[in-house]
Amino acid sequence: MTIKTKKYALDQKTYLNLIMRSWFKTHWYWLAIPLVLIVVNIVLYATDVVDVYWPAILLFIGTLIYVLFWAVQFTGMTQMEQAKPLFDKYVYEIDSRWIMLWKNAREGGKLEWKQFTAVRKDKDAYILTMSNDAAMQNVKMNWFMKLVAKGMTGAQFLYLPYSIFGSENDLRFMDAILKRKGLLAENA
Repeated sequence: MTIKTKKYALDQKTYLNLIMRSWFKTHWYWLAIPLVLIVVNIVLYATDVVDVYWPAILLFIGTLIYVLFWAVQFTGMTQMEQAKPLFDKYVYEIDSRWIMLWKNAREGGKLEWKQFTAVRKDKDAYILTMSNDAAMQNVKMNWFMKLVAKGMTGAQFLYLPYSIFGSENDLRFMDAILKRKGLLAENA
C-alpha cells in the first residue's frame, strides 16, 4: 500500500519555530549552566560575600549571544540556495521502501528510510528528522565548523501535518510503517 498526500510546503516561520524548539530541548544544559552561575553570583552579591555583580551581567550577555548565534544560523539557513528544497511544495508518496517527493508529475526525488534518525509525533504533524552524517563524511572541517555542524544536526527534517493525509487509514498505515522501521515507539 502507498500513501499519497495532498501537496504541501513547509513555511519558514513554522520551520524556525520547530528548529528553535528542538534546539532548546537538546541544548538546554548549555543555558542552565550560566543561569545557575548568575543566580549564585546574585545570591553571593546580595549576602555581601562578594562585592561585584558584573560576572552575572557578563554571563547573561554571553548566554544571550549564544542563543542569538544559533537563531541567526537557523534563520540564515532558510535564505541559502541549498535549503530552498525544504520549502518547496511536494506531494509525498510514502510506502515501506521510501518516501517519494513529487514537485510535479515529472520532477521528484526519493528519500530512503535509513536517512531518518528519529520521528516525533506532534499534536498536529509527524516530524521526521534526517541525518546529516552522509553529507559530512568526506568534508574537511576545523573545530569551529565541526561544532556548528553538530549543532545543526536536527536542522533537516520533514514536517508532515496530519491534514495532508487523505484518511485515518493513511495515518494508521504511516504509524505502522514508522513503528516497523523502529523510528516511532510502539506506544506512540
